[in-house]
Amino acid sequence: MALFSLLIAIMVERLKLLPANWQFDFILSKYQQLFWKDKALDSAGWVAFVVLLPAVTLFLVLLLLDGFFYDLITLAIWMLVSILCFSHQTLRSSFKKYMLAACRGDVQACYHYAEKLDCSECLDAVDEKDLGQQIGKTVAWVNYRYYGAVALYLIFFGPVGAVLYCSIRFYEQYNQQQNLDMPFITKLLFLFDWLPSRVFSFGYVLSGHFAAGISQWRKQVFNPKNSAKNVVTFTALAAESIPESTSAPICVQPTLALLALSKRNFILLLTVLSVLTIFGLVS
Repeated sequence: MALFSLLIAIMVERLKLLPANWQFDFILSKYQQLFWKDKALDSAGWVAFVVLLPAVTLFLVLLLLDGFFYDLITLAIWMLVSILCFSHQTLRSSFKKYMLAACRGDVQACYHYAEKLDCSECLDAVDEKDLGQQIGKTVAWVNYRYYGAVALYLIFFGPVGAVLYCSIRFYEQYNQQQNLDMPFITKLLFLFDWLPSRVFSFGYVLSGHFAAGISQWRKQVFNPKNSAKNVVTFTALAAESIPESTSAPICVQPTLALLALSKRNFILLLTVLSVLTIFGLVS
């Protein structure tokens, strides 16, 4: 189910078949607006309840429908959850607009769209020449956070795991955007990212220059307090040869190089999943 669901989700996401109001983050924002208030998120108990409720509800639904109608309904739920969790048209649109702005030399527009790709931290590009490399690192990080991590949780924990991870990710972002003080949500996401980021970043090593990548990977992963973003981005940067800057106002070559590395890494993930499925190690 995992391989088939992932392939369907990727196809739907690439073809942009899912409307914006059916994507997971949009649905969860409506869930937050309709059922909860920000004041309730000040309590650790309520935070745990709000974050766990979507995953627990899905778990109960799958439990009730287990074996029903030859498991076709279960397969449909796997596919639906995968499609919802993998569709991020807002990110794709922002990246496309960034590339178009870079090609026409619109520096201000580039900075504007670059900030929309990753709202968790301020963009630390020192100048226009450095921006292309920073966006490349952001692409590698976004590829992990919105696709790689979700895929790993789907593979090993099914749709319940994918929904739980996406719910934690949503509320950690919501906590930052709304300037709330939600207890333990940042630490919870750190824990949920700890192992997947190290596994997924090893894919960058295998998909790029192994010697440079493995050296940087070892430096990053054996620090237990190191953030997932550092593990992913520094490994990706070391595993790929960055082209020299051109005379263009915004050089897109580093961005394209790290984008190509991210694509190869995800193809590697699908290949490994296919092999595991053939040998019956993954359902």
